[in-house]
Amino acid sequence: MTDATPPDAPKSAPADRATSGPFDESEANPVRPYIDLGGVKILPREGLNLRLEVEEQTKRIVAVGLDYANSTLQVQPFAAPRNAGLWDETREQIRTQIRQQGGRVEEREGPLGAELLAEVPVVAGADGQAGKRIARFVGVDGPRWFLRGVIGGAAAVDVEAAAKVEDLFRSIVVVRGGSPMPPRDLIPLRMPATPGSA
Repeated sequence: MTDATPPDAPKSAPADRATSGPFDESEANPVRPYIDLGGVKILPREGLNLRLEVEEQTKRIVAVGLDYANSTLQVQPFAAPRNAGLWDETREQIRTQIRQQGGRVEEREGPLGAELLAEVPVVAGADGQAGKRIARFVGVDGPRWFLRGVIGGAAAVDVEAAAKVEDLFRSIVVVRGGSPMPPRDLIPLRMPATPGSA
């Protein structure tokens, strides 16, 4: 096997992504009761709380926050080229950003592939004590999309909580849509439709 790198960055995803997730809309089970947020669909489960993160100026939804298993998972779906991955380049950008903030970051192989484990400095509460927050950055390249996740709380350090949050991440469906989008653009997210007489 030669180690020649193709001009496009390879896709980074678990080998069983198409069957175990995160899923492309074309791979998802159509009868499951997903919460439709536009660019992603989330499978409801016991103990899961959903938050939409909105950009102040534009009022645009920029991320989906999921609170589950004493942990947080923030996800963002991005448009990606058909034949190239974004996770390798994105990891490099995150690594640089965290180091510029004075944090520490290490790359390791996780259940979803390459991930970053970071210690990010945070400005603390009223007492003014600065602290550190542990976060895991995960990413999966799918067909024409890239799904990025930031894991905090128990799942950043605890194996059992981590397995639950990884399972949650893998249950997500990305809806890329057919319209052309530049790579790295956030796939539009929206408020879920209010369920009828459920």
